[in-house]
Amino acid sequence: MESARQTVSSGSPLEPHIGFSRAVRKGKHVAVAGTAPIGDDGKTVGPGSVYEQTVRCLDIAEAALEKAGATLSDVVRTRVMLTDVTRWKEAGQAHGERFASILPTCTFVEVSRFIDADWLVELELDAIID
Repeated sequence: MESARQTVSSGSPLEPHIGFSRAVRKGKHVAVAGTAPIGDDGKTVGPGSVYEQTVRCLDIAEAALEKAGATLSDVVRTRVMLTDVTRWKEAGQAHGERFASILPTCTFVEVSRFIDADWLVELELDAIID
């Protein structure tokens, strides 16, 4: 039997424009899309701060996981994309605050830029619900 597909929106105005969901659950698997540090007001949270932006990305991703029936403890993989990989420790600090006891696989990569030049980091998460 095929599992139902559940989509989760964060309310981002980019979702309908681009045609994507913040998260998708299919069976026990939840994938959270590249998550940028956008505040409820639509502005970048923590301009210039990789740490603050990473915390915001994690907040958004965690809320999406919860809407899909998952928690951070279900996360098996994270991807941290930075415009300046030399600042990985700042993102790593925020990541470690959430995942030190969970220990998902994790990849840090440098990208040339994001849609908004003020964004310094984006995150993706994959979870498998037990």
